[in-house]
Amino acid sequence: MTTTQLPGLLPELEVIRADFPILERTLAGGQPLVYLDSANTSQKPQIVIDTMVDHLERHNANVARAMHFLGAEATEAFEGARDKVAAFINAPSRNEVVFTKNATEALNLLARTIELGPGDNVVVTEMEHHSNLVSWQLACERSGAELRWFGLTDDGRLDLSNADQLVDEHTKVVAFTWVSNMLGTVNPVSDLAARARAVGAYSVVDASQAAPQLPVDVTAAGCDFLVFTGHKVVGPTGIGVLWGREELLNELPPFHGGGEMIETVTMARSTFAKAPHRFEAGTPPIVEAVGLGAAVDYLSHIGMEAVHRHEQAITAYALKGLQTIPGLRVLGPLDAADRGGAISFEIEGVHPHDVAQVVDSRGIAVRAGHHCAKPAHARFGVQSSTRMSSYLYTTPAEIDALVDALEYTRSYFKLG
Repeated sequence: MTTTQLPGLLPELEVIRADFPILERTLAGGQPLVYLDSANTSQKPQIVIDTMVDHLERHNANVARAMHFLGAEATEAFEGARDKVAAFINAPSRNEVVFTKNATEALNLLARTIELGPGDNVVVTEMEHHSNLVSWQLACERSGAELRWFGLTDDGRLDLSNADQLVDEHTKVVAFTWVSNMLGTVNPVSDLAARARAVGAYSVVDASQAAPQLPVDVTAAGCDFLVFTGHKVVGPTGIGVLWGREELLNELPPFHGGGEMIETVTMARSTFAKAPHRFEAGTPPIVEAVGLGAAVDYLSHIGMEAVHRHEQAITAYALKGLQTIPGLRVLGPLDAADRGGAISFEIEGVHPHDVAQVVDSRGIAVRAGHHCAKPAHARFGVQSSTRMSSYLYTTPAEIDALVDALEYTRSYFKLG
């Protein structure tokens, strides 16, 4: 299929693919790389790679400390990345953007600093990535608060039928994913944030899968906190983002102690800086932040609305192809119009790890396992699944290659 035959695809798709050098790779056996694991980590365009190399070669210095020319350049690049991220998510203030090492650290920061106690409760969902589940489990164990959760419907959506009982006047936090990394489900962020606000609770949104593939506007979402990670938005690993309302961030205690997050220090006591530096103790991930700034520039240039349309088109095409495979069951919603690009599935009679290994022998990268979402797998009666995930560089031909490889997998295991 050509790109012109599939409405919604990025019109400059081949130009975009040329920006990602790894997509030119040929693997052992002469197979061209078909990368369908972008929900795990995205590939990086040349501009991100070049920007990071240039910073290390020409501008490397510590930030906010060195009183010399290179230090000023490094600080400008680092803080400039903060401005770019703030614009990318429509944050009202740059001071609301805190750099962490990943989304997991950002969620743990909140779980460690939001005060909880006996009588309070925290509400999560059954589809959460372990980062947005285990962190709150630990917080409740430490504090004596109760952990509650929204269940899932048979088609992989949140069961909101008992929302009024779950989210009540004792709820302190409602933490939920915007887009499920396993089911692809897109949750009603604004509705959930409003429900939390109505009872005086904080809303915490894990946007790790949302930020790469749809426009994220924290003001429109109405949430209190939101996190995402750099390596899924064509940026580097080692950098994550915590956004929070400025007044709320300044009410939270520090997460780590050290340099740069202080106002004054004496032997007896210390006072602390305001956000964002309050939560950025020590030398930060400087070149990673610079790379993230280049990544969000790249995505913004393409336009997140266009990226979203592309994801929906490719996802619809993939769902149609996958459903032609006998014995294959997709886990999660089947309507591409209201789901993300990660599609988890199982093939009757074949272990997910075997599926992944067989398609890998044909040059196709997918993920197999529980995808850090074991409770969601248990809800659907499976231990693990195979997951394909597309992105802005995915083509219909790559989906065709996956479908062909899955048909080959069935014949390999003599399933007909």
